[in-house]
Amino acid sequence: MKILHVVPSYLPAWRYGGPIRSVHGLCRALAAAGHEVAVATTNADGPGRLDVPLGVPVDRDGVCVRYFPLAFPARLYRSPELLAWARREIERFDLVHLHSVFLWPTSAVARVALERNRPHLLSPRGMLSPPLIAGRGRLRKRLWIALVERKTLSDCARIVVTSGIEAAWVRSLGLDLSPLVEIPNGVDPSELTCDESRPASGAVAEVIRRGPYALFLGRLSWKKRIDLAIGALTALPGARLVVAGPDDEGLRPGLEALARERGVEDRVSFLETLVGRDRVEVLRAARVAWLPSASDNFANAILESLACGVPAVVTLGVGLAAAIERFGAGQVVEPSEGAIARASEGYFRDAASAREAGERGRTLVSSEYTWSAVAGRMAAVYEEVLAA
Repeated sequence: MKILHVVPSYLPAWRYGGPIRSVHGLCRALAAAGHEVAVATTNADGPGRLDVPLGVPVDRDGVCVRYFPLAFPARLYRSPELLAWARREIERFDLVHLHSVFLWPTSAVARVALERNRPHLLSPRGMLSPPLIAGRGRLRKRLWIALVERKTLSDCARIVVTSGIEAAWVRSLGLDLSPLVEIPNGVDPSELTCDESRPASGAVAEVIRRGPYALFLGRLSWKKRIDLAIGALTALPGARLVVAGPDDEGLRPGLEALARERGVEDRVSFLETLVGRDRVEVLRAARVAWLPSASDNFANAILESLACGVPAVVTLGVGLAAAIERFGAGQVVEPSEGAIARASEGYFRDAASAREAGERGRTLVSSEYTWSAVAGRMAAVYEEVLAA
């Protein structure tokens, strides 16, 4: 198959977190399976722009990526050059897979796909979470759904969700929807091995040297409730917390102040975005991974932790929660400081207990969440759409 993926941002814009990694993981696995995979995206990178060639093919692990320049309003990821390219080239592809909602490339290319009779699928990538809609720009997003996204959600061939939680979010909109299909994100365990030729940075080595810690890995976002993680330390004497990820929302000063107020400042370490060996080392050395999120459609960083043999403590609003509970790969708790602390106490007290739960997590990943398996399921959906 010839498959075009359209996504507002793409690697190496690591600041955008899970969606960047998951879309590329899927594309790379589809390409490895023999499909012709192309990506159309922008050069977005937070307040800056990626230093990449524009409008020409760039090979990323066997995936043909084209980056197009942003134009006003950049906050919607508008790119007329991307749209012009799609109008010229879309008929070369068997189908189109759109990733995101509320952003210009999705609705613009969806209209082109309809005009040119190309089936298209839509992955909301967690952006239809009710808490997310209510928490930031509620009126604006409701208007966008009514005026723009309603048509996209009804005209696509399939809506691809990553979990049962995300499926419930989409259905709660009360719209006339295209059929939903659940395909999770994946992980490539081979990426989670250490490249001995590249030593870890000094900051990462120091964090690991100080002893057992809980790890929060991902974007510093209000919806991730990192404040609960900091508060949980007050009931875990001697335990530490490592918070690693980009801070585009400017939350770190407030979190540092909270740590001082709660008397745990010396037990909380902040790291920037981690890639390569730094990311792997921090993952593998953690005693437990924490995600106290108010809502998370999947939880890619938690999946990586499980693949490294690290148990997870997550809240009920996390898409991976049911699988973690089913395999005994960690604990699923209410979103409170006390619940997080109680679930994690045994892991800090008994390293063997943490290893046992972590091994169950590793088994879960290898049995259900490798990218090769996920891409196979996604390809089957594509074939079903094309045969319809």
